[in-house]
Amino acid sequence: MPILPPARPGDPPPAGPRRWWGGPLDVEALALVSVGLVTAAVDALLGRPGALRTSSPRIAAAFDSLRHLSIDGRRPLGFAPLSGFFATSDGWVRTHANYPHHEARLRSALEVPATAGVDQLTDALRHLTAAEAEQVIGQAGGIAAAVRTRREWLDSPMAAGPPPREWITFDTAPSPAVPWRPGAKLPLTGLRVLDLTRVIAGPVATRTLAALGADVLRLDPPAMPELLDAHLDSGFGKRSALTDLGSGQLPGLLDRADVVINGYRNGALDRHGLSPAALRERHPALIVVNLDAWGTRGPWASRRGFDSIVQAACGIADVYRLPGGRPGALPVQALDHATGYGIAAATVGLVAARLRDGVTGTAQLSLVRAADLLFRGHAPDLPVQPPGDPQLLTTDSYYGELRYVPSPFDLDDIPLAYPHPPHRYGSDTPSW
Repeated sequence: MPILPPARPGDPPPAGPRRWWGGPLDVEALALVSVGLVTAAVDALLGRPGALRTSSPRIAAAFDSLRHLSIDGRRPLGFAPLSGFFATSDGWVRTHANYPHHEARLRSALEVPATAGVDQLTDALRHLTAAEAEQVIGQAGGIAAAVRTRREWLDSPMAAGPPPREWITFDTAPSPAVPWRPGAKLPLTGLRVLDLTRVIAGPVATRTLAALGADVLRLDPPAMPELLDAHLDSGFGKRSALTDLGSGQLPGLLDRADVVINGYRNGALDRHGLSPAALRERHPALIVVNLDAWGTRGPWASRRGFDSIVQAACGIADVYRLPGGRPGALPVQALDHATGYGIAAATVGLVAARLRDGVTGTAQLSLVRAADLLFRGHAPDLPVQPPGDPQLLTTDSYYGELRYVPSPFDLDDIPLAYPHPPHRYGSDTPSW
């Protein structure tokens, strides 16, 4: 029995309009497919078709949750000044410098002083080709990608051949029996999920699992804190702890975990015993879900990347060019959000397989595979129906009043709520 049904970009919406963002690519289908996989996986786990429901206006709001967030009356900051599209001598490059360490590496690569602003960065990039900028920034550990056409990406060695047909891949093996069973009220009550992700895709997944009842413990490195706005957008329902993965605390956490979701670059955590093979050998019942930017093949398999950077490299920014030729972007960071819901679905699917078939396994997802799925579909010739203002909720938190987008799901016709607002960043003990 398959872990999940195949993703089909042409599936109809659950309820509400089919086309609400518009544009040259069918971003709505990517959103509907990914969220639809979660509903299908939860229904299968519970054995109740239609138990988990949603609608397209709620999906649209969830895919844009950061933009709707209000933090004690303040709006999130969005992209940093040095993150964006910059002209080069022969084209365009997109940079990502939201994190301080990535900004420092970008400046170092281009010899732009810490006191210099956007104008100096713009001037430095105008003297390089897009390929040169991509290379020099990447070699310094920074984040950047040349803007390519879709054909240029597919013909490049980074694409590593034609896109795989499967969006989510699984590798399963027999599992020892585990005592966990679905909860009576929330399907994942008591499921222990170790969250080693940040930014959007992984945190969206674990935010969803927390709403479904899972005990989610997110770990972040003390030396590289998460961006506060990102933490507040996706930290609902989780505990937040700081720990060095080499500190010796991890083995005890893994011994009692049901699921590990890893968003670090391929191979980055192997020295800590966190490769899929090592985890399977030491913890034979553990479910492991891996997320990366560029896939597991080709020269970029271990390269850093974000949604906006993948859009630039794989042809999306070219398809969305603005009048005058400047590259554009998707209406939301759909690669991240879709991958996040794909991770949640894969987790629930593997949980069900462990109960039903006595197998555990590893799931693999990549932002670039979400882009491949997006390009596989065709935008329907339908009128655009904007979803309107979303229904927001308000809660008190350590950071003040939060106004936020709720979970897009109803469980048995009751809105699925996050169990608590985001905790103060890093304030929890790294233990179960």
